[in-house]
Amino acid sequence: MGHQPVLLAEVLDFLGSREERNGVLVDATLGLGGHAEAFLDRFPEGVVVGLDRDAEILTEARQRLGRFAGRVRFQHSTFADLEAALDREGFDEVDAVLFDFGVSSPQLDRADRGFSFREDGPLDMRMDRSEGESAADLIARLRETELADLIYQLGDERASRSIAAAIVRERKKHRIETTGQLAEIVRGAVRGGGGRIDKATRTFQALRMAVNCELEQIEAGLEAATRRLRPAGRLLAISFHSGEDRLVKNFLRSDERLDVLTKKVVRAGREEVRTNPRARSSRLRVAEKRGARVA
Repeated sequence: MGHQPVLLAEVLDFLGSREERNGVLVDATLGLGGHAEAFLDRFPEGVVVGLDRDAEILTEARQRLGRFAGRVRFQHSTFADLEAALDREGFDEVDAVLFDFGVSSPQLDRADRGFSFREDGPLDMRMDRSEGESAADLIARLRETELADLIYQLGDERASRSIAAAIVRERKKHRIETTGQLAEIVRGAVRGGGGRIDKATRTFQALRMAVNCELEQIEAGLEAATRRLRPAGRLLAISFHSGEDRLVKNFLRSDERLDVLTKKVVRAGREEVRTNPRARSSRLRVAEKRGARVA
């Protein structure tokens, strides 16, 4: 259930007809390859350059997309390194770039990755486990005010001060090493009954975004993608968080190289949300690069 690509029909619609898009698509968040697979099926001469900063996920995507031999290039890369990845593959310009922000289902499903509050595991949250600071390191290092600001700004969490205070109280006794420990601390700090979402959701989201520098990566990725799009090439971005969506909206509207095609944000329909709950918070924005396309 959780491995379905979100807003797939809408993405394919914006990629255009077979004649228009038999070119190069950069899937900047390849994940398990759902969007890429649909693109390759629909456009028989199309090529995908698939990027992911998670080497373990790339291995699985290779298996799923194995039948498209020669039409998919795999790159272990962040958004910020998108241009370097294209240089390695020999592409100066591309026809479309797709971003699908946030964490992928396999990352959430595996306790050992430390993204999920539902399964106890090491408090890691790094998309690329070969580098950077883990979530456990981050919450051990930050001052209480910094922690509160981070949880509020990246998690839209109103109880951020109570949560930060509870984390600091607990870490004085012992280091917080597991997702289960952190989830219990957060749940104890948030007042009120349980709603539809777990009380730990927003805090875990905020820490994941901070650990992986996600907003900074998004900004760098949008800029890199816009530079590499050919005239009339399309930039598609799927967000799951208000901060991500705001960043995308402002970038697309303010960049003079782009024409925004989605006057209103595109959301998943009722049927998709029913079959794929992850789609509930998804939001798609699309822009086209200015200039006439050369045949």
